[in-house]
Amino acid sequence: MMKKADDRDVAVLTPWYPSPNHKYSGAFVQAMVEATAPGCREVTLYHTDGWRLRAAEDDSAAEDAHRRLMPEALHRAPTVAGATQLRVPILMRGRTFASQAVEHARGLGWALNGEPIPAPVVHAHVGLRGGWPALENARPDARVFVTEHASYLHEVLAQEDSRELYERVLDRCTGFFAVTDALREQLVEAFPAFAHKIEVISNPISFERTRARPVTELRRWLYVGSFIERKGVGWLLEAFAKCHAEDPELTLTMVGEGKLGAELAQRAAELQVEDAVTFMAPVPPDESTRLMREHDLLVHAARWETFGVSIIEAVAAGMPLLVTRCGGPERTLAGIESAVGEMIEVREDAESIIEGYRRLRERFPYDLDLTEARRVLEARFGYRAVAEAHYRYWFPETDANGERDK
Repeated sequence: MMKKADDRDVAVLTPWYPSPNHKYSGAFVQAMVEATAPGCREVTLYHTDGWRLRAAEDDSAAEDAHRRLMPEALHRAPTVAGATQLRVPILMRGRTFASQAVEHARGLGWALNGEPIPAPVVHAHVGLRGGWPALENARPDARVFVTEHASYLHEVLAQEDSRELYERVLDRCTGFFAVTDALREQLVEAFPAFAHKIEVISNPISFERTRARPVTELRRWLYVGSFIERKGVGWLLEAFAKCHAEDPELTLTMVGEGKLGAELAQRAAELQVEDAVTFMAPVPPDESTRLMREHDLLVHAARWETFGVSIIEAVAAGMPLLVTRCGGPERTLAGIESAVGEMIEVREDAESIIEGYRRLRERFPYDLDLTEARRVLEARFGYRAVAEAHYRYWFPETDANGERDK
């Protein structure tokens, strides 16, 4: 017999979540669960984990086997903040985002054995592979909310079937959140009829720990992110080499992975800075913030960014920034740009990074106020602030303590 759901029970749906195969995938979703779960009675996270099926389109044998084995694969396990996780393997043949969303919805339905998700509140991550499965499997009376944080949203909306399905998600969901103003503007431009429904609630950032001593010099550079063209990592390395020629004590640590990894290592050798540059594989969030507390300067030279979690995490760790105006940062850092460090324009050269570093070095430390910047950003993006923003939508008839409003 299915247990009756409490008003403050929440289901979270996501196609990304840290797993044995992808340890750091969806860390931002994990942070959202960690932030919001304490104000809920019970949180169940459904991780629809896509498995690419390499078979003919009409091959039903794999699908039949998958359905038979599904009960053996489903195991509830604890995750952060007392929440429970159910990892659901999803067979994926689809080439478009819409077809993949349909596959995720169908696979979740199999896992639920045709029963609806019991929670009265459902929070889905990303519009299609999270939002559509949530809407297709929620109770008829459930309140379904969707958060969009995909930097590839333009690719989704460029596909005709995906754009049509996205519009249906917007129409059917109770509320829709974008993590930045830039993403909201993109959605409003595509779907003006739903502008009233799209709000901005950011990703949550932990401000629990900061460095023991303030930064006193800007010699230990740090980059955390993907090794891909969009992140500007090639220009970052070129800029570092020139700055290192001026100050041989400079070091650079690059944490991440991506198709440019080998090329970056080769280029570091060509620039004769291989002894000053350290390449590290992706690390868990706790390790990432530890590295931030041990380095002097976060350098982020992205061409485009919807939010930039590592940028806020760096300030939380007491770290100055050298960051491009690439969409997200100029909005998340609005009003405190000078206090946190130096913002530079996106240019296809290394000189903008070099010039920005020189300006920052001249201003540091007297023209920065990282303590005030940290306070401002915690009020915007801290766990409590983001959780309370969600509670106002999730539980409109109760206060922050779960008591019903008079």
